[in-house]
Amino acid sequence: MRDAENCATLQDPVAAYDRIAASFPRLSEQRRAYLDRVERLVISAIPAHRRSLLDIGAGEGSRACRIAQAAGLEQTVLLEPSAPMRKSWPAGVVEWAIRAEDLRERQGQFDAITCLWNVLGHIFPEAARCEVLRQSKRLLAPGGRIFIDVNHRYNLRHYGLMRTALRFLRDHIWPDRRGGDVVVTWETDRGPCQTRGHVFTGGEFSRLCRTAGLTIERRYVVDYATGAVRKWSFAGNLLYVLRA
Repeated sequence: MRDAENCATLQDPVAAYDRIAASFPRLSEQRRAYLDRVERLVISAIPAHRRSLLDIGAGEGSRACRIAQAAGLEQTVLLEPSAPMRKSWPAGVVEWAIRAEDLRERQGQFDAITCLWNVLGHIFPEAARCEVLRQSKRLLAPGGRIFIDVNHRYNLRHYGLMRTALRFLRDHIWPDRRGGDVVVTWETDRGPCQTRGHVFTGGEFSRLCRTAGLTIERRYVVDYATGAVRKWSFAGNLLYVLRA
């Protein structure tokens, strides 16, 4: 992953997910410790006696199904625009074959809404990210929770001292809301696949939540390499528990 001033020539994120679908299990395994810890934290924070889950950017679907089963949720709705990813979905789930940006077209109420592994960072521009949060709030049942983890722009452990320091200085000297735009490269069985992404600061995500009318109930810092929960924000990615 490298910083990018102009990502216009890169593959659309949905087209990129189409391409990496066959390699997705291997790519997920490379971050298994992180992904498993995020799952456990989400499961532990879903309120008791709930029944429904909406997963935004569900990929091949197994992760949402594990969360729903562990939390005792009866209804699982998977939102995923990539047809190759949807081919692996298990029976019994409700399919929303749309982009997250099209949530306004759907109705329902969900006790838990997940948007995991920086899915929000593949939605452009910033106004569209905010709209996804607004629509998630609209679809949230009373007393429900939204769970979102994002790649942290100042994750010193992952990005290293030099890149993190340069990002911090740029954000404070030449602030630009596209400053977190990056080139994402996945190594697939058919060669590298590049798309655009966005990495967030804590302040930026907090501002998005305020604009969307959401309250941050809790924030976890999760080490991207080991899955350990860390105390300081520079030591990992950020997992948020949100409520209306």
